[in-house]
Amino acid sequence: MITRNIPLRHELKYFITPAEMSVLRSVLTPVMQLDPNGDENNEYHIRSLYFDTINDDALEEKIAGVGNRKKYRIRIYNRSDKVIKLECKSKYGDLISKQSVTIPRELADQLIAGDPEGLQRMRHPLFHDMFREMRLNLLRPAVIVDYVREAYIHPAEEVRVTFDKTLRTGLFSSDMFNKDLPTYPVFDDSVEILEVKYDEFLPSHIQAILSGITAQRSAISKYTHCRRYENKEF
Repeated sequence: MITRNIPLRHELKYFITPAEMSVLRSVLTPVMQLDPNGDENNEYHIRSLYFDTINDDALEEKIAGVGNRKKYRIRIYNRSDKVIKLECKSKYGDLISKQSVTIPRELADQLIAGDPEGLQRMRHPLFHDMFREMRLNLLRPAVIVDYVREAYIHPAEEVRVTFDKTLRTGLFSSDMFNKDLPTYPVFDDSVEILEVKYDEFLPSHIQAILSGITAQRSAISKYTHCRRYENKEF
């Protein structure tokens, strides 16, 4: 059920090669803006700690192809705790929505340790939802997901085109604030992830650019791929 009038967006995902990414980058750069969060190379690092229930409901629902599902995560940027986001990403068929709230390091540490008590003092509905999930379904840290993002934006329909590169998994660790945390590559071959997000429709000139790539659309889940070493049935 879709509630609280959370905005819904389209999300398209593709596996692409570095060569395809280079070509697409050269075409996107003249017509889209660079993400202001990027460095001199238009890149920034994303680390997310995903949570799942004691029964791995989020993982099992993705593998089973359940249409409506959600995932909870804590996200930081450039391995820093200056900005910490608590997020819930929901999927409704081909549409997505995201709730995101900035939280202090103290609360993040409590949640990572499995203690949801700090959520009770907060007013945002996301805190109430996560408190309920941690209490009733034993939501707990599941895996760290690491990658480098290169992003292009366009104000029309809030279009974001991103290259998510060098996807790596933190395996069984939840130590997301450890800058020296060992991570391991997820893909055996040279492949990156292209994501396209927009509101109601994709502007025609961007659609024309993307139609020129040979990559096939895929139902890619970074979370699922980062748990591939756990001997699950994928």
